[in-house]
Amino acid sequence: MKKRFSLGLILLLFFLLTACSSNEEAEKNPSATEPEKKEEVFKIGAIPDQNAADMNRSLSKLADFLSEKTDLKVEYVPSVDYAALVTAFERGEMHLAWFGGLTGVQARNIVPDAEAIAQRPMDEEFHSVFIADTNTNISSLDDLKGQSFTFGSESSTSGHLMPRYFLEEAGINPEEDFDGQPNYSGSHDKTYKLVESGSMKAGVLNISVWEAAVAEKKVDTSKVDVFYTTPSYFDYHWTINNRIDEKFGEGIKQKIAEALLSINSTDQAEIMELFQSDKFIPTKNENYKEIEQVAKEVGIIK
Repeated sequence: MKKRFSLGLILLLFFLLTACSSNEEAEKNPSATEPEKKEEVFKIGAIPDQNAADMNRSLSKLADFLSEKTDLKVEYVPSVDYAALVTAFERGEMHLAWFGGLTGVQARNIVPDAEAIAQRPMDEEFHSVFIADTNTNISSLDDLKGQSFTFGSESSTSGHLMPRYFLEEAGINPEEDFDGQPNYSGSHDKTYKLVESGSMKAGVLNISVWEAAVAEKKVDTSKVDVFYTTPSYFDYHWTINNRIDEKFGEGIKQKIAEALLSINSTDQAEIMELFQSDKFIPTKNENYKEIEQVAKEVGIIK
């Protein structure tokens, strides 16, 4: 009985001494008891208009490059569709986004302090290409009447907005003049595949994706080819949320812009392969006023 009592007393003294020691350590080093602060992540995204695997590879490389240049923890976050990227940007869940002309306008309309900061040289004079099944006799926009037709994403500048505008300028109503309602493929690579397979007789997509597909032999030009190239317009660009300085520190926007403008196809070939360009150049919100006006004319923006 005495032995059992003595053992219990010894254990009680041990626990009391341990507790006192822990309290003394906490008093000497208060931070030891505080939860570790979670590192803020700077998130970048892009409209999903190309092959997802290619985008993941190149944009993850870009995230690593921006991390190195800015000392931020940068992460690429894929979006399921164009609208999801705009929504994430609006909520502050996306800090830097690669938008098309239309989605960039939409994002800046709901986040007024957002700013377009960089684009490719080709985006100053961008084009869409209309393609057709080579077994058809389609050689002009007027020949599209009575044919099945696919746009890209409904929110795409080069795959829908500007092609719709040029179709209407040519006197073609997409809801009335095609064989049934126009299809929306969701991305440029799916558009040329639909026409190549014969599922659609014609379609439209952005010129850089088409030219890359031809160069890389991803598309059979004996089955599908270009019959019309649109006039030029401003398109893709990087837009940044100006509120990031509050979250990541003063001057972060400038650091991100400088990092993007320092990229070149020689040193960052894996990044620029996706963009089919050798560099980025500065841009500004005013460059996309025409896109906004066209979107209002066709009823996409109120």
